[in-house]
Amino acid sequence: MRTAAVRADLMLLVVAALWGAGFVAQKDAMDHMGPFAFNGARYAIGVVLLACPVFLRKKKGLSLRTLIGGGALGLVMFAAAGLQQTGIVTAEASRAAFLTGLYVILTPALGLLFRQTITRGHLLGGALAIIGLAMLARGEADAWSNLLEGLSIGDWLVLACALAWALHVVLTGHYALKADPLALAWSQFVTVAALSLGASFLRETASPADLARDIASGWMPLLYSGIFVIALAFTLQIVAQRDAPPAHAAVLMSLEAVFGALFGVLLLRESLNAWELAGCGVMFAGMLASQLHRGRRTEADRAVPIEPV
Repeated sequence: MRTAAVRADLMLLVVAALWGAGFVAQKDAMDHMGPFAFNGARYAIGVVLLACPVFLRKKKGLSLRTLIGGGALGLVMFAAAGLQQTGIVTAEASRAAFLTGLYVILTPALGLLFRQTITRGHLLGGALAIIGLAMLARGEADAWSNLLEGLSIGDWLVLACALAWALHVVLTGHYALKADPLALAWSQFVTVAALSLGASFLRETASPADLARDIASGWMPLLYSGIFVIALAFTLQIVAQRDAPPAHAAVLMSLEAVFGALFGVLLLRESLNAWELAGCGVMFAGMLASQLHRGRRTEADRAVPIEPV
């Protein structure tokens, strides 16, 4: 059993690294196509790759209830992914990784709407997140002079995306208890792909030929995101969480923010000064505090979460 738990922890570490590197792919793709085109194409890849395990299993999970739940979750995921990808056009990948990670702290606050409890760890995590956000926003020692002055439009969009991801996690806790997790994920990916491609035709591209040309020019980050971030990482998460203790899973998946910042610096040559790095550290401490002191488990805790990608 211990060997299975260690293997599961290592798998979740790989998942966090794949998600973190995904911020670099998302940033790079914006040089070739619009945010909605990228989201539509990468989620479509995930739909195709997950179709086999969804439809070829002996026990079919695509009930009408699952399709309705997947559609509802897909609407929220479409908003979250759209806000994130639009924000990354101007926000640095390293900053976006930590700002997105704030969904970990925002989730319990939204959970109050579903009569879920807030623990001391959640309150401590929220306080640390505010402090870290102020440090990251200003990027200098006078962060307190104007708390959010240093946030760009892109940063604000990514913050809004974190709120949308938090709502998504809460709603997942509601729907996943009564549905097959893999079928639920697949149906919401279908929704996101369809809505994103539709939005791309309305706002970004003049014709299918233009969309195909844009996708062809940015095929490398697109394939990485569709194959590794969505299809592979999500599948590994489901397999790993069968054996990983919930506390381990939460902490390891929170490392997505750290990997995102690391890959942003190494691959995109982004830079964070000492004050911004300290702010990221404080925000990460808040994420850990929120996850390590959870109190009693709620519906959202028991459900398999669909992490931000």
